[in-house]
Amino acid sequence: MTATQIHPYTLVFKRPAKTSRNTMTEKKCYVLTYGSPLKAIAECNVFEGLSADDRSDYLETLKGACLKIDRLFQLELPLEDERFNELLSSYLEFPSIQFGLEQLWFSFHSDDPFKLFSTPFSNGEKGIGINGLVWMGDLAYMQAQIDRLLENGFDCIKLKIGAHRFEDEYTLLKKLREKYPAEALELRVDANGAYTPEKVQRVLERLASLKIHSIEQPIKAGQWDEMAQLCEYSPLPIALDEELIGLFTDKEKQQCVSHIRPHYVILKPALIGGFKACHAFIELNTPWWITSALESNIGLNAIAQYTSTHALVRPQGLGTGSLFVNNFSSPLSIEEARLCYNNEVPWNINTII
Repeated sequence: MTATQIHPYTLVFKRPAKTSRNTMTEKKCYVLTYGSPLKAIAECNVFEGLSADDRSDYLETLKGACLKIDRLFQLELPLEDERFNELLSSYLEFPSIQFGLEQLWFSFHSDDPFKLFSTPFSNGEKGIGINGLVWMGDLAYMQAQIDRLLENGFDCIKLKIGAHRFEDEYTLLKKLREKYPAEALELRVDANGAYTPEKVQRVLERLASLKIHSIEQPIKAGQWDEMAQLCEYSPLPIALDEELIGLFTDKEKQQCVSHIRPHYVILKPALIGGFKACHAFIELNTPWWITSALESNIGLNAIAQYTSTHALVRPQGLGTGSLFVNNFSSPLSIEEARLCYNNEVPWNINTII
């Protein structure tokens, strides 16, 4: 009898990754494998300090979830089976475990454990357009990242803001906009809740003058009334990100979006509850895009394949796989501002199995 194995894994950043919240040098996750030879694989990406399920009982809960899905595997149930949906529903307060279970389930029911969905992307026929990501650092480092992304053909760039003096960040953005008009380069910014409701209006007005596409989470999550007012009167579009964390039921998701009425929602499967949670937000008809949350290539692959099942009208946030020195070798690569899947390149997870 086989069982799902839990492999703790620590991803190490090539360079410290800074946001307005903190600076990260490593990122922990759990890789799940089932079968020998491998029959199913997944990643549980609990995000310390951010995930709703960053709890002391996480590992014990994950062990219990693995035992339960093992029983379902042994019953050889079809992909669409209510018993699996019931299992997911029992872990509403553990979104990264829900997402891990979903990955395992789709992987188990596939002829290839790494191919969860058959799409032009996973078949190697079509890439997914993505934004280039500029991490916080000194301004010279941020400028160097921008230059490299532009050289590599990106026409949508997202910058983390909120750690420096706003005037310095504004100057950097202004110089970029003077060289590349909005028609040639889409600029997104992510504040990670850096500003107060009292001071954010001036920030929004200045950014709007540069024709910024959108700002993610300008104020800290949990201030629904203040965020709703911002969204109503903001001179540039506002996207919810951290605001979606901790909304466990479909009703809570609907209440948040209908109250705040954001211009966009940013969907991070590991932080909001996986594919089903993404679908629940998409059904609310608010424009969206999907973003990875510092997963290894195992989790990124699952997110990208799910993303590719949708008709995509804007660049997605799936370019974080190259941030780590010890990521798993995979068919994923970034080519001409698109995330691609090359079926001729093998997966290598020898470091865990």
